[in-house]
Amino acid sequence: MRRGTYVRWGVPIAAAAVIGAAIGAGPVIAAVSGDPVLPERSAQQLLADAAAAAEKSEGMPPMSGTVQQTASLGLPALPDTGDGSPLSLLSGSHEVKLWYGDEDKMRLALPTQFNETNVIVNGDQVWYWDSDSNTATRVKLQGEHPREGLPTAAPTVMTPDQAAQRLLEQVDESTTISVSNTAEVAGRPAYQLTLTPKDPASLVQEVRLAIDGEHYVPLRVQVFAKGSAEPAFQVGFTQLTFTPPAEENFAFTPPAGAKVEEKTFGPSDARQEHAEEARRTAGDLKVRGEGWTAVAVLPADAAMPQGDADGAPGAPGGEGADARALFDNVLKTATPVSGTWGSGKMIRTKLVTVLLTDDGRLLVGAVTPEEIMKAAGVR
Repeated sequence: MRRGTYVRWGVPIAAAAVIGAAIGAGPVIAAVSGDPVLPERSAQQLLADAAAAAEKSEGMPPMSGTVQQTASLGLPALPDTGDGSPLSLLSGSHEVKLWYGDEDKMRLALPTQFNETNVIVNGDQVWYWDSDSNTATRVKLQGEHPREGLPTAAPTVMTPDQAAQRLLEQVDESTTISVSNTAEVAGRPAYQLTLTPKDPASLVQEVRLAIDGEHYVPLRVQVFAKGSAEPAFQVGFTQLTFTPPAEENFAFTPPAGAKVEEKTFGPSDARQEHAEEARRTAGDLKVRGEGWTAVAVLPADAAMPQGDADGAPGAPGGEGADARALFDNVLKTATPVSGTWGSGKMIRTKLVTVLLTDDGRLLVGAVTPEEIMKAAGVR
């Protein structure tokens, strides 16, 4: 991608201001003792350094590595459909491989148990390869910034940067922040920010964000649930090298017998898709509370995967049926509950509580059951 949007995995400038606001609310920076590996930084200084690195004109340094996402929410084992669907990411581990030479040379690969998808950018050559359908799609780019919004090989797998940005949005006066300079991720010395919610209604015990000590790239994000010694969710590099990848990583020729397609793509396509998605949810989604204890409320029908065991009308490859089967499997863990708001079924995990009400609402939040039922009583 475009530097600063899709490829540059740096903490945004806004994050420094957010941390600054939290610091202004009280003495939230706590020094962490130990043998220093990196120069000492406060949280505000660290994020300012990361923001400055993100804005450098030369962009992200050449690199290659493997990002692993792991979820251990306490759900029953989910069947592996091999399609990387959002529900399938609620348990187990998933990997994304990355090769980055410069703005014109990049490759992302998502290997699964049954197939592999790739996005390869090599100058004006852009390919999307799906081994499951044995299809190679050559993407013709158009527009002033043609790569803006270009789909990745793993749209449902978060990167450390994406996870870091989402979690830093929660930081305000309700968060205690500490920083250490002795972490290590993928063999790299790193700073570690620890964010601790103050509100007892949050299921989050703490969030640990590791930032590379040399390039200030987010290396790992870990979310710990209360009462758990191991992270309920984490995404981070397991292997990382800041050296130019070999040219062969960016060369792609469709295999013999593969179906070859061509598609035209530009920023307008991404904007239209995002606008349609926003229209589908903006009028329905409501948020009760804020920060760490925010609860999303939306119509259950709008959030439910479509399709059934016999297949989903209009869903290529039965993806809708797979998603519905995954959801039904999770729903088996639900417990009947009731209150002044009515009745429904509750799904409890280490990190997330879900309430499906009989009057057709779906409430989701990283909060205690008591907090989510309180939100259900607000109309």
